[in-house]
Amino acid sequence: MKENIVIMGAAGRDFHNFNVYFRDNAAYNVVAFTATQIPNIHGRKYPAELAGAQYPEGIPILAEDKLPDIISDEQIDTVVFSYSDVPHIRVMAMASLVNACGANFMLLGTDKTMLKAKVPVISVCAVRTGCGKSQTTRRIADILRKAGKKVVAIRHPMPYGDLAKQAVQRFADYNDLKKHKCTIEEREEYEPHIDRGVVVYAGVDYGKILEQAQQEADIILWDGGNNDTPFYQPDLEIVVADPLRVGDELTYYPGHTNLFRAQAVVINKVDSAAREDVDELRDNIRFTNPDAVIIEAASPLTLEEPGRILSKRVLVIEDGPTLTHGESQTGAGVVAAMKYGAVELVDPRPFAVGTIADTFEKYPDIPALLPAMGYGDQQIKDLEQTINACECDLVVSATPIDLAKLVDINKPMIRVGYELQEIGSPNLEELLKEYTT
Repeated sequence: MKENIVIMGAAGRDFHNFNVYFRDNAAYNVVAFTATQIPNIHGRKYPAELAGAQYPEGIPILAEDKLPDIISDEQIDTVVFSYSDVPHIRVMAMASLVNACGANFMLLGTDKTMLKAKVPVISVCAVRTGCGKSQTTRRIADILRKAGKKVVAIRHPMPYGDLAKQAVQRFADYNDLKKHKCTIEEREEYEPHIDRGVVVYAGVDYGKILEQAQQEADIILWDGGNNDTPFYQPDLEIVVADPLRVGDELTYYPGHTNLFRAQAVVINKVDSAAREDVDELRDNIRFTNPDAVIIEAASPLTLEEPGRILSKRVLVIEDGPTLTHGESQTGAGVVAAMKYGAVELVDPRPFAVGTIADTFEKYPDIPALLPAMGYGDQQIKDLEQTINACECDLVVSATPIDLAKLVDINKPMIRVGYELQEIGSPNLEELLKEYTT
């Protein structure tokens, strides 16, 4: 008899695990996915076009809080945990619940879920959301391209629209962003690559994505999401860690897995962290993975007319995932506001509407900052209304994109950028020498 399976996910890793491990496996019957973290995913279906011959009706995506009922009603044998940036204690709490309901609890291993490419793969992952993967990936792409290499970035999935149409997505210019109706979260990851002339792939079926992407690449750059493990077998595995959240590298899943696997660890934000925290993080890395190369790096700010911030009451906007499930209490916008003399960080909560208000309710520990949430048209509208209602002198936006292109902001705004800058040696150019000569 087939084993009945539920896959717990957040519209990314869960679909990949299904595609590579369960889709064509006659030993299993995947009854449902459950959804968390991402709004408007539950109540939909993983489409038949992607689910394969065993699932002609597709597979329902249900709310995670219904899991005990699903296990009971559908006689579930095993629940497979398949999403990222979760405290270890939360993972085991879910395991305990699943076991109490009578089912097995499974975590698939990396070898079971990584696909092998025909060209070299360099992966950039992290121990937490918001450590600085994006600027690390950009820095690596610049080094490789300077050496004449054709780099293709494959981004961790963010498929929040029509899943069948999003099976394989290729982004080479801004028209592709419009074509695929990208959310703010997607744009934040894709636009900086496009601006550098780097083609980006993403989507749902990462086997098909790989088949297409490796045909135009000398090197594939796996651009990880959250603190998830790579979908492809890396030839070089780089992991980014955050001294502003020292200790999290040991207590979050699967970031801890990344730390064990890393060939090199970038300690980012050393310009913002206390030296004792950097040293403690270095000790934790050495304890976990004594063979890893450790690179220290800063993420210096770039902004025009910083004097505009002086003595202003500012609304700081940071990227959404870093503030929500990433649980970060600060970001580049806050650093810029404090450095250049803002008199107040205005709390957006009293002005939040709709899904933005819902976000603050779901994540009550977000400080006086606005997450740039934009998982759909309605949420983008809610974001615009919240910004425009906020009583402040200036908006300080630290998202990697120009929000003014997506929302009509009725007050002055200044953008904050940041790039990776290694400190001393070892550095990324030295680490990548094998791939640039």
